[in-house]
Amino acid sequence: MIIERELNMQKSTRTADRSGAHRWTSRALGGIAILFMLFDGIGKLVGPVPVVEATRELGFAESHLAIMGILSLLATLLYIVPRTAFLGALLLTAYLGGAVAAQVRIDAPLFSNTLFPVYVAVLVWGALWLRDERLRKLLSGGA
Repeated sequence: MIIERELNMQKSTRTADRSGAHRWTSRALGGIAILFMLFDGIGKLVGPVPVVEATRELGFAESHLAIMGILSLLATLLYIVPRTAFLGALLLTAYLGGAVAAQVRIDAPLFSNTLFPVYVAVLVWGALWLRDERLRKLLSGGA
């Protein structure tokens, strides 16, 4: 009986350690993605010269910057709020998919430019997967 209690305590300690590690890793991954997306969205709304030039190089008009910035920030804000994080992740994935398409269209370098939005999407979904047990169950095929 004492051994059984000790084993249960060890198991709960490991679970607590793992959930604490999940929580902090999720915060780090999500924080990086959120900071990048906030920087991207605000940059598009403010419109400094380098952002405007880069947007033109991708084939967009300067008038597109505001709507792109609003969409980026809206999706990011939905992702930040725990209750709407899944919807935010879906919208960010769609937004980032458009960024990949824009990079492919101009034959940008694969690993540095074209796949960068994919890296951000992996951070978004990785953070969500770590912090949301329902998502882990859904993706693992569990009920």
